[in-house]
Amino acid sequence: MVEKALRGGVWYWLWLLLLVSFIGLAFYFWLQEHHHGAGMLTGLHRDLTWGFHIGQLAFFVGVAASAVMIVLPYYFHNYKEFGKITVLAEFLAVGAVIIAMLSVFVVMGQPTRVLYVILNPTPNSLIFWDLTVLSTYLFLNLLCGWMVLHSEYKGTKYPSWLKPFIYWAILWGPSIHIVTAFLLQGLPGRHYWLTAIMAPRFLASAFSAGPALLIVIALLLKKIANFNVGDKAIQTISKIVIYAFIINLLFLFFEVFTAFYSGIHSHMAPFLYLFFGYEGHREWVPVMWASMILGIVGLVLLLIPSLRRSETTLTLGAISIFLSVWIEKGVALMVGGFTPNVFETVTPYKPTIPEIMIATGVWSLGLLIITVLYKITLSVYESKNLAVKTRG
Repeated sequence: MVEKALRGGVWYWLWLLLLVSFIGLAFYFWLQEHHHGAGMLTGLHRDLTWGFHIGQLAFFVGVAASAVMIVLPYYFHNYKEFGKITVLAEFLAVGAVIIAMLSVFVVMGQPTRVLYVILNPTPNSLIFWDLTVLSTYLFLNLLCGWMVLHSEYKGTKYPSWLKPFIYWAILWGPSIHIVTAFLLQGLPGRHYWLTAIMAPRFLASAFSAGPALLIVIALLLKKIANFNVGDKAIQTISKIVIYAFIINLLFLFFEVFTAFYSGIHSHMAPFLYLFFGYEGHREWVPVMWASMILGIVGLVLLLIPSLRRSETTLTLGAISIFLSVWIEKGVALMVGGFTPNVFETVTPYKPTIPEIMIATGVWSLGLLIITVLYKITLSVYESKNLAVKTRG
């Protein structure tokens, strides 16, 4: 099946060339950062040591984990409407895990430090467990997605030995985001993260943003590749997004209530800084309110049935919710955890051009892998449909 990725039109190859160009540009900036030091080329400083890249880890781990919301109904409950979109969800998880892992790799300094984590396992280190669960989840989704697609290619049912791996992947999915949340929520000096509902909130935001992205991808493939996963599947996923995002907003309200009703200044300060400004610093106020507005707009567009049934408004709603979660979780989460610092003062942080370009290259590599896997998937289903028409 791999040869199918080598056949495509002009737009397919131009898209791959664009992604490779971004990857090359990011590699250049990464080399510059590696040579001059993160302190010279990034917005990181003594008071904020985890920034934009670690935020991308938190966000894209959630996108990867959200595949379970598609895979579980199809394999556990035999929900046949998810037949075509399940493989797309598994391959999206593959790309998202790679983006998440590389987002950590680019800020580790010397690449050999990754080998140190592997060759010197430390069970009491959450970084070790994060690497373990992410690597395992990457393998499981690639294996399950590829074998199911290969069975479609051969016109047979996937082998029975694959079932334990499918069930393993379903049970493993939430664990990758729970461990990522544990990296943050157990740190006593970071009041914005020090909450028992960080892991549930991570899952709720993941189960809204990930399926929202999958909706956009499915509708895009329907338009440009004539690959239709089915309207019923899309509508069902949109309802998953609605429920998960409402729960996410409720969790946010619970945290805000606890911080402000208790009157504990250190717990209120990060919320004040992000949403209203703190000691004259308002760098992130417009960004956070943009996140909230996008979330509300997306929720309204998906909640009203007549709007949800329109592909245009459905797409806008899904994009709005995806961007809302990305801003809040992929960008502001790190800033809120480190600001104000332990001395209750503010040292501003903004991602620099090199940081953004490196992240763009990481996203491009993930998109490149997803594109190739999707090209193979579309080709398999196209040849399958052609064979059915020929027999008919």
